Amino acid sequence: MTTQKEDEWLYTISSKRKFIDFNFKEIWRYRDLLVLFVKRDIVTLYKQTILGPLWYLIQPLFTSVIFTLVFNNLGDIKTGGIPPFLFNLAGITAWNYFKDCLTNTSNTFTKNQGIFGKVYFPRVILPMSITVSNLLKFGIQLLIFIGFFIYYSWAGHDLDFSGYILLFPLYVIIMGMLGLGLGMIFSSLTTKYRDLTVLLNFAVQLLMYVSAVPYPMSEAKAKFPPLVAKIVEYNPVTQIIEGFRYMLLDTGDFNLGKFLYTLLISIGLFMLGLVIFNRTEKSFIDTV
Repeated sequence: MTTQKEDEWLYTISSKRKFIDFNFKEIWRYRDLLVLFVKRDIVTLYKQTILGPLWYLIQPLFTSVIFTLVFNNLGDIKTGGIPPFLFNLAGITAWNYFKDCLTNTSNTFTKNQGIFGKVYFPRVILPMSITVSNLLKFGIQLLIFIGFFIYYSWAGHDLDFSGYILLFPLYVIIMGMLGLGLGMIFSSLTTKYRDLTVLLNFAVQLLMYVSAVPYPMSEAKAKFPPLVAKIVEYNPVTQIIEGFRYMLLDTGDFNLGKFLYTLLISIGLFMLGLVIFNRTEKSFIDTV
């Protein structure tokens, strides 16, 4: 009789914890909730703003103009024959997606403690939904880049996509995994150490300048001290930015070893972030 009743249960809730638990099966079971959160993020992001989705256009364009004036005109940074504005726009488009995935998922627990305390679902659904919804913003900014690419080509500049453009979807996945993984790690740590929120904002600003966003890697090797140049070169975000530019502008170079290195680091940080996040969700309500 007892055995028959146990077989009828759909789910079993227990206090057992695995040291490493990725929880992919449960995430898949809640995939409909993930879609709902993605729709919510897209609809509400600029719902009460004056310019609305125009912010998607304004931010990268103004940043590209500032970078062009400061780094290329005043700093005399060379871009290998590519129009400086277009060169900067390519780097900023890739950087913005990574940065948004990182910063918007880094406060998941503190921002959603109200809903987390009332109903159960896999908490990792929320940072994943943010990463997916940010693809809309990334797509719009990519269309802006393509528009300027066509304009500069029509104006007589010799521009062309690289043959490695087929790797573009993989680069987007790598950017999302890296930003999401780091975001989940910071989100878990901020449940106990709120100062990390301030530190993250400062660190992201510094990270942009050591990720070859406003300059090519060739300029870093030529003008930076050797140690700093090595740090920039082996920064996985640098390899993403450089790869992004190489695919879209055919400038710089592509190194298979560094690509695989970046891919492995992104997967590793994503898995590590997922494990830490899943362990934190079981006890965060006591500390948040």
